[in-house]
Amino acid sequence: MDSASTHAYDDIRSASRALATEAVHAGRDDLARQGLHAPPIDLSTTYPSYDSRGEAARIDAFAADGADLDGPPVYGRLGNPTVARFETALARLEGTESAVAFASGMAALTAVLLVRSSLGLRHVVAVRPLYGCSDHLLTAGLLGTEVTWTDPAGIADALRPDTGLVMVESPANPTLAEVDLRAVAHACGSVPLLADNTFATPVLQRPAEQGARLVLHSATKYLGGHGDVMAGVVACDEEFAGRLRQVRFATGGVLHPLAGYLLLRGLSTLPVRVRAASATAAELARRLAADPRVARVHYPRIGGAMIAFEVHEDPHAVIAGVRLITPAVSLGSVDTLIQHPASISHRIVDADDRRGAGVSDRLLRLSVGLEDVDDLWADLDGALTDAHQHRTPMGLREALS
Repeated sequence: MDSASTHAYDDIRSASRALATEAVHAGRDDLARQGLHAPPIDLSTTYPSYDSRGEAARIDAFAADGADLDGPPVYGRLGNPTVARFETALARLEGTESAVAFASGMAALTAVLLVRSSLGLRHVVAVRPLYGCSDHLLTAGLLGTEVTWTDPAGIADALRPDTGLVMVESPANPTLAEVDLRAVAHACGSVPLLADNTFATPVLQRPAEQGARLVLHSATKYLGGHGDVMAGVVACDEEFAGRLRQVRFATGGVLHPLAGYLLLRGLSTLPVRVRAASATAAELARRLAADPRVARVHYPRIGGAMIAFEVHEDPHAVIAGVRLITPAVSLGSVDTLIQHPASISHRIVDADDRRGAGVSDRLLRLSVGLEDVDDLWADLDGALTDAHQHRTPMGLREALS
């Protein structure tokens, strides 16, 4: 069987694999044939070549459409074999043709906006809430974009001839609000839909199957899964991927090979981690909903490891009262994290816009990890008790309401 036939055969076999199997094997399919078990880490920034004419031709080809270079690598900003393994694996998990990795989730979103702006399509339609820095990037016009905020039902009416993108996040950060991605994609018409899938991961939903052309991840979160790598990635069709690679090359927002290696390793346990943390989160959400010290609990219909809840007392007292749970930004790690969105992750969003999107000043966001559910509940219970016993003075309570 020749090489082309072998790759085609492998593609057919991989198409029928379960997600858990793909998570372990995608991006690693060629290792055994090379006599390897663990993926190698290629730290080279440059690569030798004695065929300068050939290199010129390959660089010209990349400049034309941003396609992956055939043959050996040229330079780290054009591509890296270790990072490419992660991109291949993530694309397979999301069910897209390609994926392009970046140094952070914000670098990934920036690249998408630059691709559309380069075509004169600077208008974005977006649904709140989004991650606070995504909201800020759109609202501040730092890249020359203009944004129209709307609810899902208003997307079609908000589109303009210069609309280059529709952006949603489902479940949303931090309220866990969900949108009907299929209905939103239909409302977009020919305008690409970008769905931020950071909270759900491909374990819980695959937005490309519901009509999204672009699937964004802060790979720092669940894809890495251990709080030790920062990255972003966009899963998409190959045409858009080519443009993203060109922007990445021009702007330098590349992912370090070690980060690519850690992300590929993280994907292998992604389904196990997400499902285990989701089971714990569902039980904690049930207990919080039954607790009179908690005003409201937000937990998505599709499940997941994220919980948002509003408390009657001072949320800062709850943050100060945890001992096992880590009070920190970010999410998706093996350990449980808690934070106050109005103070940190969404502080950069205008206060009225923030509250209008459901991010109240009493809202806490909990990223559930892999600890025992009873240990986590004991810590939350103690923190809630402390907050209740040291009740907020009336003036501050009114300010928080």
